[in-house]
Amino acid sequence: MFKSLIIAGIGAALVAGCTPNINPTDADRAIIGAGTGYVVQQVRGKGGSDRIKGAAIGAVGGALCDDVGLCQ
Repeated sequence: MFKSLIIAGIGAALVAGCTPNINPTDADRAIIGAGTGYVVQQVRGKGGSDRIKGAAIGAVGGALCDDVGLCQ
């Protein structure tokens, strides 16, 4: 379970970095990452608390993706 949350977070960070031509802020990437993390957990058929965890991990991944050089 934890492994799949890590994978969802990494995927959310990568998707949050794919925002060409809009010059997103950390908050923008966090929102995109949270949405992606939530949807990933929903598609996987997970319940409410797992969806919230996916959204939280996605938000952190999205906000920090530029700091680690994934989205520039």
